[in-house]
Order: sequence, then C-alpha cells, then structure tokens
Amino acid sequence: MPITLVRHAEVEEAYIGKYNGHIDIGLSKRGKAQAKALAKKLKSEKYDKIYCSDLRRARETLAAFSFDVVPIFTQALREKSWGKHEGKSFEEIEAEGIEYENFPQWIEALDGERVEAFEKRVLEFFQSIEQNDDNILIVTHAGVIKMLQSLHSRMSLENTFYQSIGYAEYCIL
Repeated sequence: MPITLVRHAEVEEAYIGKYNGHIDIGLSKRGKAQAKALAKKLKSEKYDKIYCSDLRRARETLAAFSFDVVPIFTQALREKSWGKHEGKSFEEIEAEGIEYENFPQWIEALDGERVEAFEKRVLEFFQSIEQNDDNILIVTHAGVIKMLQSLHSRMSLENTFYQSIGYAEYCIL
C-alpha cells in the first residue's frame, strides 16, 4: 500500500518558525502557490483514499488538488499540541524561562500533548487505515510525518525531528 505523505504548504507569515500545534491558521500567499505547484506535480496520481488533518492549513493545501475521491478530514492527523506554547518561537519559549538541555527534556518541558499520547494517536490512525493495495494520500503536518517515520524506520524520534521537511514537501512510504 503506497502512502504519499504531504506536509501542508507555508503558513501565514506571523506563524512561520513557531510551535503551531493545534492553532487553526491558514496558508500564506506563498503557501497557496506552493499548494498549487504540488497539486500540479501530483495531478497524474490516482488515489483510492485521501486523508487530511482537519486543521485549516492542511485543508487549504488539499483544496488546491482536484481528485474524484472525497477526502476524510480527521483530528487524528493534527500536529502535536504544544498547549500554552503554541504560536511561540523557540526563542520566545526560552525567554519564558525554559532552557533547552536536550531533545527529550525540551519536549517534556513544554505543556500540551504528551509525546506518548501523540505517538499513540499517530500509530492508531495508521493502524486503522485499510491494509490493502490502495494508493493513499495523506495531507498532514511535519510532526506527524516525523513520528510516522520514527515508528516505521525504528529511528529515534529525536533523529527524525532533526530532519527537515519543508512546506509542501512529500514523501512516499
């Protein structure tokens, strides 16, 4: 079962480089152009199923595509929640008194969804999709893609989080 994982396109300028989590923000002008370019690149693909995060930035990315399949929007594909730190940059969070020591410490120091709960949510979603030869498109967030890569490759979450996934980029599993 080939799965095409798409990260949403660029977000509104005020939110670039921030821990956006569950904030329901839209795409920037550049992001809308990125979504159209990606849709053009993937237009010859035939998807049997399409899943999409219910957050606006993912929905707006998917809106640039034109497929005959009705997408399924789900909260299960949302980015990790960062609680009161959502919408803040790394520097803004450090200015609040949280110091970065190492990846596990940083992730645990921020409030919001626990890493274990995020992992469970992502894993349960991917286990719930039908395991057959369907060609699947998933429009989601970098954190979800990195979590899935970590689970799929047995690479540490820390190592996958240090890998860059640009706006409107995709990979195929």
